[in-house]
Amino acid sequence: MTKIGILHPGEMGVSIAASAISSGHEVYWTSEGRSETTCLRAKKQGLIDVKTPTQLCQTVEMILSVCPPHAAEDLAQSVIEQGFKGYYLDANAISPQRAIKIGQMLEETGIRFIDGGIIGGPAWMPKETCLYLSGRVSHMVADCFSNGLLETRIIGQVIGKASALKMCYAAYSKGTTALLAAILATAESHGVRDELYQHWDRDDKGFSEQVNRRITRVVAKAWRFEGEMHEIASTFQEAGLPGGFHESAAEIYRRMAAAQGESEALSLGEIMDALWNQNPA
Repeated sequence: MTKIGILHPGEMGVSIAASAISSGHEVYWTSEGRSETTCLRAKKQGLIDVKTPTQLCQTVEMILSVCPPHAAEDLAQSVIEQGFKGYYLDANAISPQRAIKIGQMLEETGIRFIDGGIIGGPAWMPKETCLYLSGRVSHMVADCFSNGLLETRIIGQVIGKASALKMCYAAYSKGTTALLAAILATAESHGVRDELYQHWDRDDKGFSEQVNRRITRVVAKAWRFEGEMHEIASTFQEAGLPGGFHESAAEIYRRMAAAQGESEALSLGEIMDALWNQNPA
């Protein structure tokens, strides 16, 4: 049995924690500064609350980092400052070069680093979510999910490889959703949205409705996807390719997130209004 810390049990993180618990491990978390929703989510899945980050780092043998991409580096630094010694998985949507940087930070203090990339939604169904791993000690993480719903696949020993796969996958899956949102807003502004739908459905029956669903469903996560698009752009640029498309996708998601505010959901019309009416940050 391995004592595992999860930072933090959001919708994705708590499902990963549940898979580790199903595989016979104890999962700990820290409630300090977390919302009531997060506390209820963690309690429901049987996570053990050790209250503070210091106590977490003194208790666990392995830490799983599952947070928004913009927070990945700061979270790793905080673990270093708490004196953690053990295994650290970064499973965030970050560029391979950022994964390498974080890995170097941690390894310099004696922490063993594993690079991870999650493809799929929260792991509540079999064969729908896979954690890709790279690094010399990737097997340590893979062994923690031997009997859960989360699949794991080790794809090499080179740090950054798992993150690169995640970036390339999300470049299409989330990048094209932002593109479709911009296309619809542009078509509507020129009064040709209905005609565009008709032509799309002639080429691919039901495609226009699929587009509508993709765009309206993504709004709730737009605040996370903005940062992910910046990471993808950086990944492309590091490979010698232009990153401008995904920088623009980041702006699309920024406008969606700003418009959502406290709303549970936005209609397609409200989303298009948001894309038209906001100035870039």
